[in-house]
Amino acid sequence: MPGTNPITDIDVAEAVSAHIDEERLVRLVQEVCRIPSVLGDEGALAHYLADVMAGSGFEGVAEQEVLPDRPNAIGHVDFGPGKTVVLTGHMDTKPVSHGWTDTAPFSGDIIDGAVYGHGIMDMKAALVCQIVAMEAVRAAGLPISGRMAMAAVSDHMGDQLGSIRYFDEYHADFCVLGELSDNEIFVGHRGRYYFDIVVRGVSAHTCHKPLAVNANMLAAHAIIELDSSKLEPELEDRVAELFGRETFMSPGRVYGGLPPGGPSMIPDECVIRIDCRPQPGVTVEMVRAEIERCLAATKAREPRFTADVVLADVKPGYLAGPDDDVTELMKRSVRAVRKEEPQLGVAGWLGDTASFGDRIPTVIFGPGGEPVYCPNEHLAISEIVEATRVYAAFTANALMA
Repeated sequence: MPGTNPITDIDVAEAVSAHIDEERLVRLVQEVCRIPSVLGDEGALAHYLADVMAGSGFEGVAEQEVLPDRPNAIGHVDFGPGKTVVLTGHMDTKPVSHGWTDTAPFSGDIIDGAVYGHGIMDMKAALVCQIVAMEAVRAAGLPISGRMAMAAVSDHMGDQLGSIRYFDEYHADFCVLGELSDNEIFVGHRGRYYFDIVVRGVSAHTCHKPLAVNANMLAAHAIIELDSSKLEPELEDRVAELFGRETFMSPGRVYGGLPPGGPSMIPDECVIRIDCRPQPGVTVEMVRAEIERCLAATKAREPRFTADVVLADVKPGYLAGPDDDVTELMKRSVRAVRKEEPQLGVAGWLGDTASFGDRIPTVIFGPGGEPVYCPNEHLAISEIVEATRVYAAFTANALMA
């Protein structure tokens, strides 16, 4: 109406924040911390989150099939025609670390204003924050239109099949990935390329060692060369500034010989898995060329060396622009909640954005930060509340009519 003052970002943030039930938020975070969801065992957490969304009145609540007993938990809230905002994150965690002393890994205990739990930072708390944020947006009564959707996905630490399945079936105009960012705005992350170096030797019984060429020995020479690699490809200035110059590459896993308790034999094959973490813009061909250089140096060191190079997996990096709409929306939202100018950063780890970021404008924001998966993992309640406020403000700003 003429003469009506426009709604500011601070008005939006305060309106949605007023409808965040902090007691419920903390209780739900405690409860998800009590549900083990190590990679391959996400089913119980998916069922719980789907029940939470259904109990809250979300529409389209489902356990979306991904892998047997490992579904996604999805749901949405509609406000009529308009854009779609998806809040997403993964349910699977790494295995429990040894050395917990303050409490048990799945206790969900509150100690000195923080919730303790294995995987709380990566990223069980964020999943709850996103659901409660959507509840707050719905309750605030703002003039918004469109759809806000929740996608808690499985298999992030596998092949990212949960995210692939969700975004193959559902559209989004904007997305927030709730990976841990210390409640700062991350606009990208490195990718992951896996190469398998299949080293060939000549097998023989151990008693006939002079007839053999031990593939494990040959692989050892290659590992030395590969580990000393320092690949610094040509990068755009912004990429180099955000991520650094070096493309990290490491021989991470080695498979060779026969298992203990088996027969004696000098192995004729050893496989080296190269784990490469490229910056956005670094191609598979660039990395392969560096691997071939290292293997040529290996052959110069040990002329009997021979190997095949097999590309085993490709997950590209991701980088949103500093002025992209999704980035601007998140900057506005953080600024309104925190009352200070946000900074933009990037992550070294791999996000599910590797599988959908080329299609869905996405920004990364979540509570918690490095180091993660350590004994006594915990997250301050204040960080959990702040993340929820930012998710709610972002979603409302994106859907403002």
